[in-house]
Amino acid sequence: MTASYNIVVIGGGGAGLRAAIAIAETDPKLSIAIVSKVYPMRSHTVSAEGGAAAVVGADDTLDEHAYDTISGGDWLCDQDAVEAFVAEAPRELLQLEHWGCPWSRTDDGHIAVRAFGGMKKLRTWFAADKTGFHLLHTLFQRVLSYPDIVRYDEWFATTLLVDDGVVRGLVAIKLATGRIETILADAVIICTGGCGRVFPFTTNANIKTGDGMALAFRAGAPLKDMEFVQYHPTGLPFTGILITEAARAEGGWLLNKDGYRYLQDYDLGTPTPTPKLRSMELGPRDRLSQAFVHELDKGRTVETPYGPVVYLDLRHLGAELIDTKLPFVRELCRDYQHVDPVTELVPVRPVVHYMMGGVHTDIHGGTPVSGLYAAGETACVSINGANRLGSNSLPELLVFGARAGHAAAEYVAGKPSGSSAVATQARTEEQRLQRELQRHSDGTDRIADIRTEMQTILETAAGIYRDGPTLAKAAEQIRALQERFAVAGLDDHSLTFNTELTGLLELHGMLDIAQTIIESALQRTESRGAHQRTDFPGRNDEEFLAHSLIHRKPDGSTRVDLLPVTITRWPPGERVYGR
Repeated sequence: MTASYNIVVIGGGGAGLRAAIAIAETDPKLSIAIVSKVYPMRSHTVSAEGGAAAVVGADDTLDEHAYDTISGGDWLCDQDAVEAFVAEAPRELLQLEHWGCPWSRTDDGHIAVRAFGGMKKLRTWFAADKTGFHLLHTLFQRVLSYPDIVRYDEWFATTLLVDDGVVRGLVAIKLATGRIETILADAVIICTGGCGRVFPFTTNANIKTGDGMALAFRAGAPLKDMEFVQYHPTGLPFTGILITEAARAEGGWLLNKDGYRYLQDYDLGTPTPTPKLRSMELGPRDRLSQAFVHELDKGRTVETPYGPVVYLDLRHLGAELIDTKLPFVRELCRDYQHVDPVTELVPVRPVVHYMMGGVHTDIHGGTPVSGLYAAGETACVSINGANRLGSNSLPELLVFGARAGHAAAEYVAGKPSGSSAVATQARTEEQRLQRELQRHSDGTDRIADIRTEMQTILETAAGIYRDGPTLAKAAEQIRALQERFAVAGLDDHSLTFNTELTGLLELHGMLDIAQTIIESALQRTESRGAHQRTDFPGRNDEEFLAHSLIHRKPDGSTRVDLLPVTITRWPPGERVYGR
């Protein structure tokens, strides 16, 4: 079957919904479709807890927000993108207010803001600790006000159709029935989120498998800065569920096995902690995660059946504050760890949380493939550099989701709709999917086993600390897994919600993503932000004040180039916070 639209958005989370709204606002006559692997309200945006950063206080400025972001990103951020981001973030959050997002308020009715890691000022808007839930609800309700937007809920996009460097649509499979459909489009916007599931222990939902990154990579768009993988310092040890930074913003402490606030022993780029910002626990995520590794090496962590942990102490905050500002934290701790943070210590450990890298885009979300755009965590614009500051990701998906939507709408204006030039590609993909479904098992390799091996390789080679020999070995191991994957079989050949087939389709892309992370990390012989090479411990601005761009060659191998960072007003300097 074939359908045709002016613009197709792949991904129904915050960035995708905001992009669709922007298209409809720009030109109501354009036909729009949203293709989402899950029902939009199950997108991973819903799990964001802590808040969204934007200048709102009289004591804050756009320049301060920009400087905090650039310094926090270890000077790998493109400063023109950061300046646009901080300028537009307040307008986007205020727009959400007008659409119905219930931001928390102070007693006098003003927007409430809290401290967040690496931020100089209180600028993180929040809705208790369920910010993503309310943000996504607001956007989804807004999309429902445009009845002409067509939704493909629970459809998996398997390939992009590209003709002579121009995107012409995609092929997708309906998870409920196995129906395969060609969806033609004059422009495509990828908003599929991150790829944390290439690692074994992550805050990311099971759907975060890097599908959009892999789609763009195979279609000819390079991926940028894939070596920068953010660990969040406070994940629950068994599930990986995130305990939001807001818990530390409200005054939580990190303690080692001796009950000692160990962060005071480490250089976090912060001054002496102040009562107002409690900045010891609000250091940047990469340095807090690195401090945990040092505590582990010193024997100061606590051994558990699920690995070493430290403790998050919220007991001194009291039940009233926790129930008012951190109710979801209490719920998560009770339900998944069986501890009550009002009276007990919460065991936590670093966990993969966010990709600074992604599809290479310009400041409007455009990629090198004409008509192809990307926004949100799947994209790298880059405002996050080598380390994202907490609470910048939600306004990022709003600002650049809107920008990509507006840019795509302008791109398709006046263009004839649809193209038959990719009909052969579409038929080839349909035949491939039918063959994939008929893969037969010889009992040697299972999809789940290959996925587990891939995750172990990533954690070992591309975790909080890396080194050249381990990365080189991992690159060979991933290539071997790709060969094994090509002949692995399926046990389930049904058409209705075939989760094994979905796992196969996801793993196809995940192996490509794993390859880009490892090979990008191998080429960057310096330490910067979340990329820490024990064999190259210093930051090297002379050679590596640049983005890495990894390209896929026709034979499946890769090439890594460097692209200079855009510097507008802030020359590289010492990385500091809270000055």
